[in-house]
Amino acid sequence: MDTSQSAAQPRPTVGVPRELNEDERRVALVPKIVAALTGKGVDVVVESGAGLGALIPDELYVGAGAKIGDPWSADVVVKVAPPSNEEVGRFHSGQTLIGFLAPRNQDNQVAALQAAGVQAFAVEAIPRISRAQVMDALSSQANVAGYKAVLLAASESTRFFPMLTTAAGTVKPATVLVLGVGVAGLQALATAKRLGGRATGYDVRPEVADQVRSVGAQWLDLGIDAAGEGGYARELTDEERAQQQQALEDAIKGFDVVITTALVPGRPAPRLVTAAAVEGMKPGSVVVDLAGETGGNCELTEPGQTVVKHGVTICSPLNLPASMPEHASELYSKNVSALLELMLVDGALAPDFSDEVLAASCVTREESVS
Repeated sequence: MDTSQSAAQPRPTVGVPRELNEDERRVALVPKIVAALTGKGVDVVVESGAGLGALIPDELYVGAGAKIGDPWSADVVVKVAPPSNEEVGRFHSGQTLIGFLAPRNQDNQVAALQAAGVQAFAVEAIPRISRAQVMDALSSQANVAGYKAVLLAASESTRFFPMLTTAAGTVKPATVLVLGVGVAGLQALATAKRLGGRATGYDVRPEVADQVRSVGAQWLDLGIDAAGEGGYARELTDEERAQQQQALEDAIKGFDVVITTALVPGRPAPRLVTAAAVEGMKPGSVVVDLAGETGGNCELTEPGQTVVKHGVTICSPLNLPASMPEHASELYSKNVSALLELMLVDGALAPDFSDEVLAASCVTREESVS
């Protein structure tokens, strides 16, 4: 990227607001990335206290070259969570927004942003192609969620994860089943293995079996193939769903920990763990459901709550990446800056919509909604 700018051309500005949700501790840009952007001809304005949830004081942003002030007048506003009604009201026509925008959810703010004249880019709509990997915020945050899910399961479990040989006898390793082998699922399998558990993965896409084995886990084969577009699973037919449900119900009863990560874009989370399966698990077992925000993979899940049913602890944490705000923010910040840099041409904000990454991720632009 050529950062040379004529005297008549103002430097583009990027604003980093403080996230309003008290449970959202992440911040869209960290000081290291701010320093890189300012070095490339971008002015960054950070709202006071924006980084405090991630343990980043204002002073570190100032040291990286940012100004502390009002981020809402910037050319580009970068956020983590989708904007609230109040935040949408602070935009003016011609601004650009980058962040999680939930474009496939019915209650998103896409129409409101379009009406406000905001050009909005949804990071979850970035295509999963090789050159866009550095911008893939879904994957970076899923890594955090998969890791933390295993720690949560270990803390709730009544049993050790690793095999222990002691003077009092040998304790068998915990058995861990991960349902859904995307980025979060693979990280969960790898983390469970590191903790000494006996990890097994299952997905309706059999082609991911090699990925499961690559992290030292076993593959649970139920004989169902539901590979879909873009690396996601397609929705199962009624017959396939019934076959999967019975086979899974039988398998789940033999595991100490079940971690579910299965999602179908734009649809409620598939129900994989039935009430009967939970009832058949040993008392003291744990289910961690990472799909709670779209209804949950477990029939007994209560989104955002930890409950005990039939002696089994069922956890459904919401926004798990925000519970590790330092590294989650660092990873997300890199995703955001890579997308932002793709929009800069000769030091000016000039997104080229012939680029497939920008075309796919832009959900509002002048005269159109993609």
